[in-house]
Amino acid sequence: MGQLSKLPDSEVVGRNGNFLLRLQEEVELGYVRKEVEMMRSECGHFVSGQGLTGEIRRKEVDVRGFADMPVLQSKTAGAGDAPKQFNQPSRKGKKAWRKNVDVTEVQEGLEELNKEIIRGGVIKEKASEDLFTLDTTGDSQLPKKFNKHIKKGLKADEIINARSAIPAVSMRKRPGDKTTNGLIPAKRQKTNWVSHKELARLKRVADGEHENTIQIKDATYDLWDMPEAPKETNIDDFLEEEVKAKVPSSMKQEPLSLLKSGKQVPAVQKPSGGYSYNPMFTDYEERLAHESEKALEAERKRLEEEEAERLKQEAAARSAAEAEAAEARASLSEWEEDSEWEGFQSGAEDDKVSAKRPQRKTQAQRNRIKRRKEEERLAKHKAAIKAQRRQEHRIKEIAEEVDENDRNKALALAEAANDSDDSVSELRDEKLRRKQLGKYKLPERDLELVLPDELQESLRLLKPEGNLLRDRYRSMLVRGKVESRRHIPFKKQAKRKYTEKWTYKDFMI
Repeated sequence: MGQLSKLPDSEVVGRNGNFLLRLQEEVELGYVRKEVEMMRSECGHFVSGQGLTGEIRRKEVDVRGFADMPVLQSKTAGAGDAPKQFNQPSRKGKKAWRKNVDVTEVQEGLEELNKEIIRGGVIKEKASEDLFTLDTTGDSQLPKKFNKHIKKGLKADEIINARSAIPAVSMRKRPGDKTTNGLIPAKRQKTNWVSHKELARLKRVADGEHENTIQIKDATYDLWDMPEAPKETNIDDFLEEEVKAKVPSSMKQEPLSLLKSGKQVPAVQKPSGGYSYNPMFTDYEERLAHESEKALEAERKRLEEEEAERLKQEAAARSAAEAEAAEARASLSEWEEDSEWEGFQSGAEDDKVSAKRPQRKTQAQRNRIKRRKEEERLAKHKAAIKAQRRQEHRIKEIAEEVDENDRNKALALAEAANDSDDSVSELRDEKLRRKQLGKYKLPERDLELVLPDELQESLRLLKPEGNLLRDRYRSMLVRGKVESRRHIPFKKQAKRKYTEKWTYKDFMI
């Protein structure tokens, strides 16, 4: 087998498919070499290389001659071989491993390779042009089978191309028929029309005024009128009468706009050029920059609020730490006063920690500590109340000033609301006033902006932005006609409890 691995590729592939015979010869030659080695070791004498080579050659010739001999077997005989039993080769040592290598897979692969070579060459080594062909003409029989369906056009084109034999009705005013039957048009009898007198009579009949109707003047009631319902006597007279809800006076007032300037907002605002599905470059760039600036301003405001909240928390923590330190100093000073009262100074003479055991405080000391804490609490409470009142006075002043300014602006702008011709962009960017209707804030307007990579060239590919119903609802909120409410997506449902009926116990024996 060692000689088999050293064979060149040309010898393996060539020799007209006689590789299997060569493989059998190599295996048998290996057995001969093995027998010679065993003979040399048993005889114990040196055999020259020339004699060994001649012996091997003679064995090789005998083996090849034996391999070429035909096998004679009768027709009536069977397979001729004894039943094969399981033969487990030795696995002891690497030599036995190399000897008993299974080459069945290699033989099958070589047989398949020889078959491919005989049929015209190895498939893996051939180019794709030799193995496949590209059909560019198509099936010639296909148009004959589906000729009717291929020639048939679209239904829309068929409808458009259809032409009726009857001409369309003209929308122009056509002159009347001037042909007469030998009579003057004014003298002809008109039999297919109603006179004004007859028309007036028919109208009176329709109103209920007939010629034979008798007018009754002494009737005090209408016979066909609905009878009056008798007055119900309320049994529960001792109860208070139900008071109907009164209509608020604000219902008669005209709604005020929620804009800070007090301008009247149109119900439907006309969009600018930047809202088009295929806008001009200048309009789109201006609107994109404007919306970007608004987003940056909102983010900057959010960061400022977070920073202010952080500083506020730090200040609160610092003030709490200072209060704790002040309380600790106050308790320490009280302890020093008590220690001086008892005739010693704690921690003043030496650096060593005093090992004096704490003693129970007297009633006088407890009363003194209680009075001091009460005084500190009252002082702190008075300071907090004073600061709160100062803030309340300042808040009232600021609120009054703001309300006065808003009132003056609303009155000044309400007079010129009809004459003002503001642009749509100014109305869209107008800020809302601080005080709004209801306790919920006005919802933010949807960002109806298409990014540059989302711009489409036709309405067919356009993806709608925003919602018309939501826009109309927000317009009513801004105009002050409806107050904003909180959206409740899900209503809380009552829980169901599943129990087993007791009817299965009501059985009869």
